[in-house]
Amino acid sequence: MRERIRDFFLSQAQLPLETAILLIAGLMATLTGIFLFPVGTGALPYYENGLYGLFLFIFALQMLTLGKTPFGDVSRSIPVIVIGIGIAITGIVTCFIPDLLSHIPRLLLFICFAPGGALLLLQMIFSKDKLRNWLRLGSLFRHLIFSCAAVYLLSILIGWLVLMSPKIDVAITALFVLTFGIAILYLAVVLRKVYLTYPEAETKDPGTGILSTDKMLLLVIGLFMVVLGALLIPVSLGQLPFAGSAQLGLLMVIFSIQMLALGSTPIGAFPRSRAMILVGFVFAGLGIISAVIPGILVGPLTLLIGLLNLFGGAISLGKMVFSKNQTPAGSPQTVLSVLRRLFITQLALALLSIMFGTSMLIPSLLPGLLVGVILFANGCLLLYLIYILISLDKVIKQLSQA
Repeated sequence: MRERIRDFFLSQAQLPLETAILLIAGLMATLTGIFLFPVGTGALPYYENGLYGLFLFIFALQMLTLGKTPFGDVSRSIPVIVIGIGIAITGIVTCFIPDLLSHIPRLLLFICFAPGGALLLLQMIFSKDKLRNWLRLGSLFRHLIFSCAAVYLLSILIGWLVLMSPKIDVAITALFVLTFGIAILYLAVVLRKVYLTYPEAETKDPGTGILSTDKMLLLVIGLFMVVLGALLIPVSLGQLPFAGSAQLGLLMVIFSIQMLALGSTPIGAFPRSRAMILVGFVFAGLGIISAVIPGILVGPLTLLIGLLNLFGGAISLGKMVFSKNQTPAGSPQTVLSVLRRLFITQLALALLSIMFGTSMLIPSLLPGLLVGVILFANGCLLLYLIYILISLDKVIKQLSQA
């Protein structure tokens, strides 16, 4: 029995990226809907901007990794990536700094949910390769039709609720948000089965191959660190308010997406097993709660994230110090130059990770201004790391063609 349980959790997980993102979005709406009931009675606090920032971040993530916009699928071109980055930054700032962007997040979410949901519903009905084709393909696609229609219709409703908030009764909002979350979870489960049954249906190449999924997620983390570090500087000087709980929550959600998509964690890469998927969803749940319900998980998440950064940096540093030189003998000078820059960048990232983790575990160790500088430098180095990895890929490709 123990062996069966172990084999079940350690076996390879079959979870497409689109399904993983939808599951997180569904979990986000479901948990919010559940917590809004006690929020309505005054039993719990509620941070609206945390929820808005998370949803904007999820919309941006779909655009950046899959080329899926609130208005339909597009090629993951440079303009789409730029727009996705802008929405991601807007979501991050919305989470971190209460009311800094005024009504902009609410308006963006209304556009994404209401007109976006209506357009997606019309596309499903009138597109040649959707509704009419799906009706001919059997019961599985009838579930897909129902789940898509439910999500699109509820999305329109949620858009209007966002625009009219806080004029709508909290209990009514909670009911609709909870229903919306369940509908997204249902769609994610149906889509997973569709992609496993018909692998050709999954989007494998969403446009330009500028950045692979792992590099795109690295870009998102780099942007997160840059924005967080830049904002912490005026925050430490008392010039801006700061939602620390939402910051921890968004970081946990980013960790969970890495786990679900790549099996990557702050302490290293692991097989993308069912156990890793389960841990990823636990991280996502904790992050969502922390972002939406302020203060409730600040202590545990501060400890957890501090330890992950500390041990992750120490492990990376140990691997770099004690591992043997892996550079093949006789490598061209261009390869050696890129590998040298890669080593220096990874070394600096490991040291900064240790410093950041230590500052979270011992808050009084470093002044807030210095922590902001550390995070900003960490983000810049992550963005530079992407450039190095792209350069290395180009050099290797040129050598293989020579």
